[in-house]
Amino acid sequence: MSTPTSLDLPDGVRPTTVRTSRGSFAALAAAPVTGVCERFPALLVPGFTGSKEDFIAILALLADRGREVFAIDMRGQFETPGPDRADGGYSPAALGADIAAVIQATGATHLLGHSYGGLVTREALLDTRCRDDVDSFTLMSSGPAALTGPRADELWAMLGALGASDGQLPDREALRAGIAGLWQDYLEPQFVADGVPGPIVAFLARRMRGNDPDGMVCMARHLLAAPDRTLELAGMDGISTLVIYGEDDNSWSPAVQETMARRLGASRVCIPAAAHSPAVEAPATTAAALTQFWDAAEGARLAG
Repeated sequence: MSTPTSLDLPDGVRPTTVRTSRGSFAALAAAPVTGVCERFPALLVPGFTGSKEDFIAILALLADRGREVFAIDMRGQFETPGPDRADGGYSPAALGADIAAVIQATGATHLLGHSYGGLVTREALLDTRCRDDVDSFTLMSSGPAALTGPRADELWAMLGALGASDGQLPDREALRAGIAGLWQDYLEPQFVADGVPGPIVAFLARRMRGNDPDGMVCMARHLLAAPDRTLELAGMDGISTLVIYGEDDNSWSPAVQETMARRLGASRVCIPAAAHSPAVEAPATTAAALTQFWDAAEGARLAG
């Protein structure tokens, strides 16, 4: 779970709502404090149990280089409502279609997916027409396929504790109670023990309880079963690709992400002193790497 170090919005960053053909999405939007937007917009998509707030530390840094930047809550995450029916509403195809609609509404030409958001954003590129509007794609701390290793074991344990490991979708209220119990018995004590400040812990509790429980289960299952679509992604023409991750990533290993970058023919950046959330753990370095990559992608577009 990405843990912001501050919830204070920098100058130029504001909460907003992105209205699309597939509904409304809670967002943070950043614009240059001085000057005008001379660059093309970017869209940042969070991971499992994450939210737009995971990008607070880099939004102003990115915008100050002359572009508008949007970070969203995906459907069912925190302040974005879930679908009327969970059945199909959280499928990879449905979530990818949501991202395509947000791209159309914001005019974003740079697309970034963090962790699980990387799996969702690639669905948008591979299965919708939004790829015609995108100049660059960034996989941040994401992988080629399903999560494996200790983090996958934790996810299976979570599904088991919620009574959702058998493929069925339990009663929504039972899921809410189970999630509240997981927070109270395991997650909150861990954050407190790690010295996370009280206001941040309170925010994490609010976010966890704000997530649609059906969405949490469906997204977790996709994380544990996602196929490897690297070859399909590598076959797309005209989109610059970046793989960026922390040197101590504990979800998809740095070695796995490095191999994925080679398979994609992508640029690769390993962020020192960062783990699974470079935007939080090393914001200045991460923002500089993204800006350099986006500027280069725009230069290639203009040259082409």
